[in-house]
Amino acid sequence: MENKPSITHVILTGGVGSRLWPLSRKSQPKQYLDLFEGKSLFEITVERNRTIADKIMVVGNIDNCHLSRQVMEKSSTPYLDIIESTPRNTAAAIAFAAFAAQPDDILIVTPSDHIIDGIEQYETAIHEAVEKASKGFIVTFGIIPTKPETGYGYIERKGDDVISFREKPNKVTATDFIAKGNFLWNSGMFCFKASVLLEELKKFYPEVYEKSKIGWDSNINGNLDLDLSLEIPSISIDYAVMERSKKIKVVSSTFTWSDLGSFESVYDYLVSKGHPVDLNGNMVIGTENYTAFVGLKNTIFVYTDTANLILQKERSQDVKNIYSELERQHSDLLN
Repeated sequence: MENKPSITHVILTGGVGSRLWPLSRKSQPKQYLDLFEGKSLFEITVERNRTIADKIMVVGNIDNCHLSRQVMEKSSTPYLDIIESTPRNTAAAIAFAAFAAQPDDILIVTPSDHIIDGIEQYETAIHEAVEKASKGFIVTFGIIPTKPETGYGYIERKGDDVISFREKPNKVTATDFIAKGNFLWNSGMFCFKASVLLEELKKFYPEVYEKSKIGWDSNINGNLDLDLSLEIPSISIDYAVMERSKKIKVVSSTFTWSDLGSFESVYDYLVSKGHPVDLNGNMVIGTENYTAFVGLKNTIFVYTDTANLILQKERSQDVKNIYSELERQHSDLLN
C-alpha cells in the first residue's frame, strides 16, 4: 500500500498591506488585525488548513514573527518558525520552506491575508492539487473570476495547462480576459513536492537557489542571517519559476476568494457579513462614533487613533500612493 505523503502548510506572512493604511501598519500588518468576526486573517488561515496538513511552517520576518507566535501559542499549534532578517520576496521565502522540508513532502503555500469562503470547494481544490503535486507537478490555484478585477494578476489556461501569467491589467484588458473565458484570477497559492520546486528553482534561477541554501544552512533556530540574506536576489516565485517551468498545472477553483488587498475588497467582505452602510453606500471602519456623510456616495471613512482616511470605494488602489509618500517622508504614521 502506497504511503500517504506528508503535507505541510506553509504560511507566508511578510506583507505590510500598504493599500490598507492606516489600519495596516508596519507594527500591525493587515493579516494580524482582528477585523474579521473577532479573528485575524492569519488566525483564519491557520484554522482553514488545520485538518488538511500534518505540519505547519510560518515564514515571516523579524518585525512580525512575535505577532505570529502570539496566534500560534494561543491555539497551542506546533509549527516551524522561519524568520527572515530582511524581506527577499517570495522565491527565497518559499525556497527556505522547501529546504526545511523533506524532499518528498508536499507543501501547500498560502499567503496569510486571504479570505476564503466555500470550504468544501476549497478542500476539493486542495485534494486535486495534492494529487497533481504527487505526480511531480507544481500547482497553482486559479480562481474563476466574478468581475473584471484590476487588482489581481491573471492565469491564462487551457484545461489544467497554464498558457501564460499576466500582470494586473487595466479595466479594458481585464474585461477582455473575462470575455475570453479561459482566464483565472491568480490566487498566489501553490502546491508542490519540496524537491520538485527546488529542482526547478535551481534550473531557472540558480543564484536564488544557491544563496537561499547558504542562508538556510546557516540558520539558527529558524532565524536567518542578515548579511547572507542580503546576498539573495529579491524576486517573486512567479518570475523565478512559475513563468519558466514546464511542470506547472493550474487547479481551477470555485471557492469564494479575495486577497483583501484594498478597501474595496474589505468593504465588499464587511457588507457580506452585515457591517452597516448608509442609504448611499457609505461605510465607517474603526469607530463607533456617530458619523454622517452629506452629498457623498460609496465613501469609506477609516478611523484610527493617529490617522484617518476618507476615500471613494472605487479609488481604493490609490491608497498605496499615500503609503509611498509617507515612506518618502520617513513618517512615523507607517509604524
